[in-house]
Amino acid sequence: MTQLFNRIRKEQPLAVNKVIPIEGDITRPDLGISLSDQNVITRMVSIVFHSAATVRFDEVLKVSVKTNMVGTKQLVQLCHRIIKLEALVHVSTAYCNCDRPEVDEVIYSPPYDPEHIIQCMEWMDDDLVNTVTPKLIGNRPNTYTFTKALAESMLMKECGNLPVAIVRPSIKPEIGWLDNVNGPTVIIAATAKGFFRTILCHEDKKADLIPVDMVTNLTICVAWRTATTKSDSITVYNCSSGVQNPITWKQFVDCCFRNIRKHPLEDMVWYPGGTIRSNSLVNSVCSTCMHFLPAHIIDILSRVFGKKPFMVNIQTKLSKASTFLKYFSTRQWHFNDDNTRELSSILSEDDKRIFLFDVREIHWPTYIESYILGVRQFIFKEHPSSLPLARKQLLNWFLKESFVKHVKLGYTTMITTSNKEIGVLIPVKFAEVVFTK
Repeated sequence: MTQLFNRIRKEQPLAVNKVIPIEGDITRPDLGISLSDQNVITRMVSIVFHSAATVRFDEVLKVSVKTNMVGTKQLVQLCHRIIKLEALVHVSTAYCNCDRPEVDEVIYSPPYDPEHIIQCMEWMDDDLVNTVTPKLIGNRPNTYTFTKALAESMLMKECGNLPVAIVRPSIKPEIGWLDNVNGPTVIIAATAKGFFRTILCHEDKKADLIPVDMVTNLTICVAWRTATTKSDSITVYNCSSGVQNPITWKQFVDCCFRNIRKHPLEDMVWYPGGTIRSNSLVNSVCSTCMHFLPAHIIDILSRVFGKKPFMVNIQTKLSKASTFLKYFSTRQWHFNDDNTRELSSILSEDDKRIFLFDVREIHWPTYIESYILGVRQFIFKEHPSSLPLARKQLLNWFLKESFVKHVKLGYTTMITTSNKEIGVLIPVKFAEVVFTK
């Protein structure tokens, strides 16, 4: 069982006995759930949380439609058979309407009929699907946001009189605990190791982050609210921090660097540092010089010493991840969250404390420090007791980087001075952009 449940195993060891796992697959007919398990669900379940989805930004459209849309449709069909259903909470994403600069807590009309898209995916071959995908998704950056938008519209059509609500979280880096490298985590992890040093990002834009535990707390409260109000329509709850407690990308990155150096990783390949850049061309040049050129050198040396090359493959994957993220790190949205605020206002003080989702309570420096510690402990499996050794290694890399910087500075100064004597000006500023951290 995942380390996420270590605390509850210690504090309430019998609680796990209340969990009854069943086999299922959202991409299979009837969700891959056996008839006997379906009977248990329809007789015993009263609250349904639907968060199963493919969140890969590079997922092919056919797979994304089958998982995010057909899977949702089948779940709603199952919910219609649940005798005691009190609430169905569908977890979507705030960015399913990323083609709009301002997003209200409503379900927007989709660009296409969801049923028509599902039918097309059934008869189209993979090559044809890949050909039509860019036209279908339009201004959206990927199939994930496209299919999540269609899923919301389909949910509204299919739910009938079911008690349904939708929760839309923004970007969710996990606080303290992580077991995956989705979203910005993969970039932060690579930066902490020292081999990712430049990314395209507008530093003044808001990094609309939301702690995953707050999303969980809100989702639970939304289920309670849906079950007790018996609304005839679907209520949408945008879950984001950009309106009430914003943090810019520059503030987020700077705070990450401080904590990466405070809680360094072992066996880093270079001193952790880097720069966010707003110019796409400059970032591409820097990426070539700082990421791929060293990666090729490392792989050549690996082959010379009889080892398997790996760094070019890593940098290619990181480049792909940063390309997917740049759509969100170079744009700004305004997510209205009136329903979420209203829900918070009606909770008792005890419930507000237990099910905290008021984003005004987030202290970003503390949150980001826990986030970095989570990367260290759960992604890289490094125990806190290894920190003294990691800090010694960090100091060694700092001294090496300082030496290299001084050598480069001396060399560029010498070349500039030499060429000035013969009337040639070397663009030192460009060299600084390319070669400094």
